[in-house]
Amino acid sequence: MSYTTQEYLKKILTAKVYDVARETELAFAHTLSTRLNNRIYLKREDNQTVFSFKIRGAYNKMANLHPDALARGVLTASAGNHAQGVAYSAAKLGCHAVIVMPITTPQVKIDAVKTHGGCSVEVVLAGDSYSDAYDHAMRLQTQKGFTFIPPFDDPDVIAGQGTVGMEILRQHPGALHAIFVPIGGGGLAAGVAAYVKSVRPEIRVIGVQSLDSNAMAQSIEKGDRVQLSDVGLFADGTAVKYVGAETFQLCRTFLDEVVLVNTDQLCAAIKDVFQDTRSVLEPSGALSVAGAKIYAENRKLKGKTLVAVTSGANMNFDRLRFVAERAEVGEAREGVFAVTIPEARGSFKRFCELLGNRNVTEFNYRIRDSSNAHIFVGVQIHNRDEATLIAENFEHHGFSTFDLSNDELSKQHIRHMVGGRSALAKDEVLYRFTFPERPSALMKFLSAMNPNWNISLFHYRNQGADYGQILIGIQVPADEMSAFRNFLATLGYHYKDETDNPAYRLFLA
Repeated sequence: MSYTTQEYLKKILTAKVYDVARETELAFAHTLSTRLNNRIYLKREDNQTVFSFKIRGAYNKMANLHPDALARGVLTASAGNHAQGVAYSAAKLGCHAVIVMPITTPQVKIDAVKTHGGCSVEVVLAGDSYSDAYDHAMRLQTQKGFTFIPPFDDPDVIAGQGTVGMEILRQHPGALHAIFVPIGGGGLAAGVAAYVKSVRPEIRVIGVQSLDSNAMAQSIEKGDRVQLSDVGLFADGTAVKYVGAETFQLCRTFLDEVVLVNTDQLCAAIKDVFQDTRSVLEPSGALSVAGAKIYAENRKLKGKTLVAVTSGANMNFDRLRFVAERAEVGEAREGVFAVTIPEARGSFKRFCELLGNRNVTEFNYRIRDSSNAHIFVGVQIHNRDEATLIAENFEHHGFSTFDLSNDELSKQHIRHMVGGRSALAKDEVLYRFTFPERPSALMKFLSAMNPNWNISLFHYRNQGADYGQILIGIQVPADEMSAFRNFLATLGYHYKDETDNPAYRLFLA
């Protein structure tokens, strides 16, 4: 380390951050605390001016530069949030800034950089990750002579981020079991850990990383910095291939451990924070919450006080659909199964009876074979073990079953591809129904339907509303259409005939 622990403590206490940053709230998460049986507090760095903690380190570094260096201009590389901090600081300090961002950076962050920096900022897009953007920035630095503002591996940047830890201890002087901090390059974790361990060494400081961007975890385990060949881009704010030398030494010295989380767990954490705060975090911003949940579950903690740093809210709106879909799986509230049942009248109803009063979250089926039907079904569950029990129950009743709850291909792609044309779908009519969102709705439909009419296509996905939209293909002979229309009239559900829909005719009929 370039500074001793006491020198870092002094640098954090004297950091020049409050010209642009503010002391963010330490907010109690009521709903999450009740569910986890622990007291969970959120350090709301997503409420900063640039919607992330990065403004602290960027400004502290730039405010400590010699005036001549500021006059020449500054340069940085960032996946987005540090870039906004540099842009905002450049506008505040009146200097020119060139910011290199990966081409994978969400547009919302690129636009925010330009907004915060105004005419002071020039944005350059290069590479697929932070490390690629950094290499390009180094080439520009050689050409232009600008001062580079590191996003994490610099004592002044680390000290600026460390003020988050200083505020947490000031805001909560009582007993704290652990503070959870997200890690990309390690600047925030290094600063918070250095401060907390200097002042309150009994408090555990735990880093959290994505499974597919875990350079710090691997480096600590090996005892030397590890460079990843590639990184996952869902949590783009922490997609770092190679952690800093200074941040590595600090994290290795002061962190108690690093917890790893997957994409589904991140999505569930975003939902958790939304339910408590009505705010939407970006994936990297929810890392600490996901880590705190896993840590509390694995350690079987009860009655402890945990703080999670919600580090950013620069969310790409287009990702919300993906987050909403995967959150249930990440929270172990949805089991996903592939089930084979006999292609015989009454089998579909018997299968639904086995589901009992469980809420069905998704149902995909298309008639393809004269002997067996393959169904893709999602079911609301209460814990991870329940999915196994459901699969065993299906098997016990003669339905071959695969538990796909942890299968990435199925969750990401296959669930959207079940269907297609079928030579067996003779006399098929297609209807959209609006069902009330309750477990008995489907059974009411099946019980009222003539057993001579076969369901040949079925698609349903729970969207979280009071009413669900269901698409059903039913094989109804022409001479029974009058009876079918009477069935529709007495069913009590809103419906629309889609048999002549051109999209259906092109892809399914």
